[in-house]
Formats: sequence, structure tokens, C-alpha cells
Amino acid sequence: MIVIPGIMGSELVDTESGRVLWGLSDLQWYVSAWTSGASLAMLQLSADERMGRYGRIRATRLIRFPAFVPVLSGLMPYRSLIKGLQAVVWHRDAVAEFAYDWRLPVAHNAARLTEFAMRHLDTWQAHPAYVAGRADLSGPDSDPFPRLVLVAHSMGGLLAWLACQDTDLTRRVRTTVTLGTPFFGAPKAVLLFGAGGGVPLPRHRARQLMLTLPGVYDLLPAYRCVTDGSSARRLDISDISSLGGDSELAAESLALSEARPLLPPAGHVQVVGAHQPTVQAVTIKNGAVTAHQFTYRPDQGGVTRVDTGGDSTVPRESAQLPPGPAIPLAQSHGAVAATAEAVLVTQDALLDRRTGPWLGAGEIGLDAPDIVRAGRTFWFGVTGVRLPTDVRCTVVDLGTGLRVDTPAARWRDGAVVAEGTPLPPGLYQIRVDGGGASPVTQMLLSADLPDDAYGGADRPNGTR
Repeated sequence: MIVIPGIMGSELVDTESGRVLWGLSDLQWYVSAWTSGASLAMLQLSADERMGRYGRIRATRLIRFPAFVPVLSGLMPYRSLIKGLQAVVWHRDAVAEFAYDWRLPVAHNAARLTEFAMRHLDTWQAHPAYVAGRADLSGPDSDPFPRLVLVAHSMGGLLAWLACQDTDLTRRVRTTVTLGTPFFGAPKAVLLFGAGGGVPLPRHRARQLMLTLPGVYDLLPAYRCVTDGSSARRLDISDISSLGGDSELAAESLALSEARPLLPPAGHVQVVGAHQPTVQAVTIKNGAVTAHQFTYRPDQGGVTRVDTGGDSTVPRESAQLPPGPAIPLAQSHGAVAATAEAVLVTQDALLDRRTGPWLGAGEIGLDAPDIVRAGRTFWFGVTGVRLPTDVRCTVVDLGTGLRVDTPAARWRDGAVVAEGTPLPPGLYQIRVDGGGASPVTQMLLSADLPDDAYGGADRPNGTR
């Protein structure tokens, strides 16, 4: 088995000094980095890297600690997923981690994944646990070669999808599990480029970094997501240029989207995040971008607006690759791979068992800001519940793992909301538990920000 993380899910280090540039254990680093801009410059693509000369930065392993990115919110580590897989294989060495430099193009990392996968197969085939296991299962119908199960989160699913177009590798892959993969892109990637005036300062810092990264451009939406009167059109190079993006990187990524095959990866099992308020369309005007929690769907009269939801980052329909069905999970993007349900899906895929159904409240959504001002109260919404008493809300300090608040849900203007108490600077997680499936969670950053650096918006993405 190979676990392939999502964007920003791999620890990155400076090759020459060995200094960790991303994936640090000190969560206060994110507060400093996204407010001051310090320590982010090293992550920007250099001129040599733009020419394809990589190696200045190397990926070492999957992140071991929570990570945070403005707009994209937080990413939880993959410990639970890896431990769950190690529990059902012949030997823990059967489970390999594919760390990659997520700043670089998806196509480059997909080629590296193909090479890594073939090496892992060769290594496992010579492993004593495999040799002994094959001896016990020998017979006329047994497969003489080991085969792979790929488990991929977010961008990692794009790597697996492209890698599985390699004929030699495809023959050696039995099952591919994708968790919240943006097969057709995510409009939130456009928001990263459009972090102009009136938004929190950390988004300006994120924009300065993201504008240089080919990997981020590869997440641009490939479906009709740009509002155009009463309809919608596809994103084009001029849209990205108007937001200050790199037209060359945009052209390369949009060309990749056009060339992507529609055939799913081998033995595809897909989990899609559902029921979370999710940006699905954008309006681009005068160098600014506005996000919308709806998309367009053809009908007899032309098109109609619909809200299909998603995992708060990837729209549900963008995360589902035809023709196969998908397993919906009420969860945010960064937490999907860390849930007990995701572990169960991957274990069942390995053991050829039927997954689900899961009991309990399964349609809870969490609508929370990703950035709040330290020392100020903040609000977040809960969707998919009938009464405020149907849910329990908690706020956890991710640095200590301690619960710091239990906001009471209540009605406000016809919606279920909760008010969080003021937080000191740091990285936190909101958890909403309906008593059934895993709690729906979302990460937020609390930072010392003046009013003019924050923009004064309760809804950070300007959604409508």
C-alpha cells in the first residue's frame, strides 16, 4: 500500500542545510509565518525551479503535525490512516509513504510516484513477510506478483490518477482509494490568487506564495465555474492574469486539465466530502474575485443554480470521477483522511469488504471562518440539524490538545450558530458532534490583527 498525501501534506526541508521549511512541530510558527511573511520566502519557486531544475527543496515524509493554510484552512496529519492500514497488512513495511514536493507540477510528481510505486513493489516482493505469506497462499489461481493499493488524499489523488495511466503500473494496481480529490479542480484555488483588499492579512501572505507554485495552478477548476450573466463559463488564462496570476503557469495547468483522461484509476473507490458549505463558483470582475456557494446545472430552460455542497474546499461533484459511485462523508477537506470512516473505507478496500452504512447524524455542516482576531469573539454556523440541541460544539487548542471552549449552539436569524470565546494567538480546531459519525471539524488561525488588516468580514471568503 502507498499513502499519498494532499497539497501541503508532505514535510519539506532545505536540501543544503536540512532545515525544515514546512511541517514544523511548533504550531505557533504558522501564526508568525502567515502574519509576518517570515519563513515563507524559501518556499517560493526559484528561477532555477521554474526551469525544471529541482532539488533545492526535498520532501522527507508525510506531515506529523497539523498544518494551516489561509483559504485552504487546515490539514490534519495522516497518523490514524497509516496505523489503520498497518493493522490489516502482513507486515507494517507493506505500507509506504510517498512524500512529494507539492509546490511542483502534478505531472512531475505523478512520474515520481510511478517510479516510487514500482520500487516499493520490488522491495516488498523480496520482503520475508511477503515470501512467507505467498508460500501459505500458493496455488494454481494465485497471483505470482504483489499488487498495489493506492490511498490518496486531495491532490494525491490527481497524482494517482495520472500515474495509473502508465500501462505497466496500472497492471500492478489492484485498488485506488481517493479521499476528497479535486478531479475537476476547486474554485478555492482561484480565491488564493484573488486575496486583494478587504481580506485578512494572512491571505495576502498566502497569495504571495501561491502565485509562484505550479502545484496550486494545477488545482484550478476545469468545469464551468465563472459566472457569466445568468450562466457560467470555464476559467481562462485572462481570468488568472487579471488577478495577478502567472499566465504561463495558468496555461500549462489548464492544458493539463484538457488532456487529463476520463478513465478512473484502477479499482477506484472514492470518498467525497459532503454537506459542508463549499465555494462552487466565482465572479471575476475588475481584478477581484467573489465566491459563491452554488454551481450551475443544465435544465430544460437552460441552466439553474444549485448548491451541491462539498467538503468546504472541493465541491462534491468535482470530487467524484465518473462512472463509479462515491461514498459521501460529512467532513471538511483537511480532516477527511483523518477520520475513522476513511480508515474503514481503506481497510475494507484492501480486504474486499463492503463499506458502511454509518449510523448517526450524517448531514452536519460547519460554516466557520479560517482566520479570527485574537481576543475577539467569533461566530460559526452549523447546518444540517433540526435543533441546536442536536449538536455539541467544542474548540480545541491543537498545540496542547486541550479543549478550551464549549460554545452553545442556538438560533440566530433562522440559522443554528454558536459564539466562540476570545482566543489567544494559535492554531485551533472547531468540532461539531452529532452523536453518530466522526465529528465535523475545521481548523482556524487566531492572530493579532488590526481591523484594517482583517477586513472586518465574518465570512472570510465573501461567499453568497
